[in-house]
Amino acid sequence: MFAGKKIIVIGERDGVASPAIAACLAATGCEVVLMATECFV
Repeated sequence: MFAGKKIIVIGERDGVASPAIAACLAATGCEVVLMATECFV
């Protein structure tokens, strides 16, 4: 489903951080083009 797609990852500081999400998505064959971990308070 994600193979060959370009992905933008937005994580949360107190939740799941973007590097963890990106690592999971990279295993699917997609390309992570932007990662950001934000604080949504």
